[in-house]
Amino acid sequence: MLVGLARCFFMDDISTGLDSSTTYEILKFVQQMTHMMDLTVVISLLQPPPETLELFDDIILLCEGQIVYHGPRENAINFFGTMGFKCPDRKNVADFLQEVTSKMDQKQYWTDEENKYQYWPIEKFADSFHSSYLPRLVEDNLYMPNNMGKRNEIKTNATRSISRWNIFKACFSREVLLLKRNSPLHIFKTVQIVILAFVISTVFLRTNMNHKNVLDANKYMGSLFIAIVIVNINGMTEIAMTIKRLPTFYKQRELLALPGWALVCSIFLINIPMSLVETCLWTSLTYYVIGYAPSFVRFIQQFLVLFATHQMSMGLYRFLAAIGRTQVMANMLSTTALIAMYIFGGFVISKDNLQPWLQWGCWTSPFTYAQNAVALNEFLDERWDTVSSHLNYHS
Repeated sequence: MLVGLARCFFMDDISTGLDSSTTYEILKFVQQMTHMMDLTVVISLLQPPPETLELFDDIILLCEGQIVYHGPRENAINFFGTMGFKCPDRKNVADFLQEVTSKMDQKQYWTDEENKYQYWPIEKFADSFHSSYLPRLVEDNLYMPNNMGKRNEIKTNATRSISRWNIFKACFSREVLLLKRNSPLHIFKTVQIVILAFVISTVFLRTNMNHKNVLDANKYMGSLFIAIVIVNINGMTEIAMTIKRLPTFYKQRELLALPGWALVCSIFLINIPMSLVETCLWTSLTYYVIGYAPSFVRFIQQFLVLFATHQMSMGLYRFLAAIGRTQVMANMLSTTALIAMYIFGGFVISKDNLQPWLQWGCWTSPFTYAQNAVALNEFLDERWDTVSSHLNYHS
């Protein structure tokens, strides 16, 4: 709560469950922050010890819904002293302030020997306070023009006190922490990729595919398309993770002027190693088992295309999650976008078979570029030249 540009803090009984030493340390920090940043902090405490009470500048004493006293801490005892009530030397001031307005405990503090004790009701204390100089003193201290100018100046400087680099480091550190917390999810995704790679490798096993047969080229295209689909689906986990980030982002943007680029860049950078691992696992486990072009350069090129596709999918689903704001809406948008990419990707339906007024959709689908890239990388290999020559000869 304290990490923000709020100028006023209202803390209700923050010492519950804490020992007196811890309470003192917390309030000491709050006092220093209040004085350095010119904040307004209102704290309610139950029976604070003397050293804790001395940290407060002003005291507001409420009883039965009325303000009995509001003013400097050091003037509180004198205020009640003018009415005939005195705090004993060894008495805790906080206990005295609570008991002096109590009907059961008030009599023990009466010291005016000239007048006989009579119970002072809360209304009498409140009238005495409002008729004294204390309310005017509080108003003058709060609304002095110099103080108001100082508040605005400090507020303006506070918004500029955090550099962009520090904001980025804070966001990046948070993403590292979230990465560690979400490690079970990433381990599950890694195991999932290994299992899917094993299944796809056995379906498109190289012993059942002949690169010299033109009909088997369709099988290679199918395996390449499935690789793109699986890599794209792996990025859908960003939907739920982004939706969980959104409330924090919008809240901190309002309070801290948190720029969106700092959060997005940290997410992008922290996901690059995970994307490299997932894509490398898939390419390594399927490339030579399926029997793609036996070239290390083409292996690297296919890996880079799948890596770029994975980055694209994560960015797309983050964008859809930011638009949807909720899990239901984001799932609906992502499903619609995924179906559109499948249809216009060029594998399910060729671009030439689409209506002329729909052919523009082929170039808006990221699958088109990914499919063309991996297909060209595979079929431009030298071993497919024999098939081309054979076809030209029969033609």
